[in-house]
Amino acid sequence: MKILLYSCLFLIIAGCSNTPKTESAAPNEEGASTTVELTPAQYKNAGVETGKIALKQISSNIKANGKLDVPPQSLITIAAPFGAFIKNTELLQGSPIRKGQVVATLQHPDLIQLQQDYLENRSQQEYLQADFEREEELAKENVNAKKVYQLAKAEYYSVNARVNGLREKLKLLNIDMKALDAGRIQNTISLYSPITGYVTEINTNVGAYVNPSDKLFEIVNTEHLHAELTVYERDLPKLKDGQRVRFTLANESKQRTAKVHLIGRQISDERTVQVHCHLDNEDKQLLPGMYLTAWIETGNAMVDALPDEAVIQFDEKPYIFIVKGKYKYEMVAIEKGSSELGFTEIILPQGFDKTNTEVVLKGAYALYSKMKNSEEEEE
Repeated sequence: MKILLYSCLFLIIAGCSNTPKTESAAPNEEGASTTVELTPAQYKNAGVETGKIALKQISSNIKANGKLDVPPQSLITIAAPFGAFIKNTELLQGSPIRKGQVVATLQHPDLIQLQQDYLENRSQQEYLQADFEREEELAKENVNAKKVYQLAKAEYYSVNARVNGLREKLKLLNIDMKALDAGRIQNTISLYSPITGYVTEINTNVGAYVNPSDKLFEIVNTEHLHAELTVYERDLPKLKDGQRVRFTLANESKQRTAKVHLIGRQISDERTVQVHCHLDNEDKQLLPGMYLTAWIETGNAMVDALPDEAVIQFDEKPYIFIVKGKYKYEMVAIEKGSSELGFTEIILPQGFDKTNTEVVLKGAYALYSKMKNSEEEEE
């Protein structure tokens, strides 16, 4: 009885160990099936059409990533010309702004002192100028000592330099010089926008003390956006000015166009070059910093090509089917190139005899579905 019991247990264990596995292998895994055979009825339903690989003229493209940007003259940073307090500002981030519009008003006691110094020196300048001209006339007639004349000249030239320097400083502060020359001192100054655009940054508030090195506001004019692309060093010989560029933004599917305007002359540490492109159609709704994907058209070339539907995608790899016999087909891995007008450039594996090989032009996805169904049935 014990011998009989042990024999039964052995048979049960052996049977479990020989149970077939249900995992399926991908077409590119070792031992996986890459062929499919149809019955005449299946062939008719699949609508398979075959033919030879043909040469087609397809535009060659360079794929690149980048972003929208503006030229330096369209991106303005506004800072205070001297240390002061923010008295007033009515801007909000995203606000439209016109050229010459007041951005903020500033105030500080030093502003008043600077104007006072100017007026005092200007008054002294008038006196010293009259004294200098009098001593100059006397010196011509040898009435006064030469030393007295030189002293009057030095004092006049010195105060004249101070007045001119203070005047230029006050001009930088946007002081109304006509009003100041008339004796009217301002207790505030205004900062103005040098361009028309939109406020993109506000880094201050009313009552804050600001230094000349502080970035208070940033204003951008989006009327002249351009595409700044990053192209790898290996593609640099294919680039030239005027090439057509197609691109799509990260948040939309609409395709836009541009032209290559400038090609960078410096290669970065990542072995890339910056390519500056001008948009064919300006769009004020676009914003600097938007990411995009672009294709730079580098010219037409005669290449091996098949209809788009002849190339299938599996596990992010492209394949085609070739004819191996009547109703029998094999899947072959390839590389894809550029696509245009319904055709895709294909790069065939080494040793592929395209002259004597028939390729499935239509019905490739039907063959792939039949091959996967057959694998599942076998499992």
